[in-house]
Amino acid sequence: MFSKKHLAPAIAAAAPAPPISESALRALANPYVGASAAGALFVLVLLTLVALIGDPKASSPVVRLSLAKIGGEAAPDGWREALGRSDGQPAVTEDIFRLSETPIGAGGAAGEATITMQGGAFHAADPLPQAPLAGFHSQGPSGPLPIIAANGKTPAEAYARPFAPNGRPKVALVIGGLGLNAAATRQAIDTLPPEITLSFVPYAEGLQGWIDLARAAGHEVLLETPMEPSDYPDNDPGPYTLLADAPGSETVKKLEWVLSRATGYFGVTNYLGSRFMTSDAGMNAFQTALRGRGLAFIDDGQAARRTGPMRASAARIIDEQLSGEAIDQQLLAIEAGALQHGQALGSGFAYPVTLSQVAKWAESVESRGYQLAPASALASRR
Repeated sequence: MFSKKHLAPAIAAAAPAPPISESALRALANPYVGASAAGALFVLVLLTLVALIGDPKASSPVVRLSLAKIGGEAAPDGWREALGRSDGQPAVTEDIFRLSETPIGAGGAAGEATITMQGGAFHAADPLPQAPLAGFHSQGPSGPLPIIAANGKTPAEAYARPFAPNGRPKVALVIGGLGLNAAATRQAIDTLPPEITLSFVPYAEGLQGWIDLARAAGHEVLLETPMEPSDYPDNDPGPYTLLADAPGSETVKKLEWVLSRATGYFGVTNYLGSRFMTSDAGMNAFQTALRGRGLAFIDDGQAARRTGPMRASAARIIDEQLSGEAIDQQLLAIEAGALQHGQALGSGFAYPVTLSQVAKWAESVESRGYQLAPASALASRR
């Protein structure tokens, strides 16, 4: 219990004030002196209230991040550059948090940065190491490309969120479509627990800044690969869409452009792709390229029949019907699947209703006997 501060005894014990002299009364009658005195009295009362009540920001969640982790060698277009952008790219931290006076230096720093979150939505979790990690990338024609380290460790292993199973059925979610809408991206990073995997659009401006911010909040990250849908070109996912009938070399070239857009992701996921994923030639070229770079492939369920290293398919898409009730039913179905099979993965898009329902669901899912897990923890490693 918090004890109330007893002000009455202190007031009662105060000595009576001495009489005010005539000269003092004349001075107080001067409007300038009176205004100064009133200002001084206001400041004194304010300081007294702060001392008695406490810091009004004390109830805000505070997270301390090691600057050795987030302030070291920064990737080009990293979040420090994104902070100061005024060219229309998303200001990835504006109105999200306030940094302490200790700046994050460009060449690395020691100590901690204190982050006070607005609104109490941030999930205090150990941040994932800032990308790129040494030994897991090389320079390609369009930017850094992931590679398997000299000791055999893969980027899929290095950039995945660490996970320790506790024996309960595992449930995981991938929320995609992030990076294009700043408000939705901030909401996903801030309000979803760090066990939720976040998936980013490769065409997003300031992509590395968004990924850095997501990893600093504890989220592992996927990069979305545009794939040919059955109604292409009426439904066109963009100039780097992987096409079902394209030569394998073209598929690899487009994939490498997508992969070079940023660092810090443990794998890729599909964006559309109902036609491409039925093409054996296209999928073989795609998965061979991923295997050679040590990346996972997590799909929305359309490639469930495909096998390979670091593979997982969603059992269902949770927001095909955009209503809170329908999404809740899909989340319950994922729980049922986890109870039956030991684990279950779902996927969704960063619609406002999806983000809201998933945040509410995640608050109580573990109290019902499940373990919330990152998508990487459900991937097979054959």
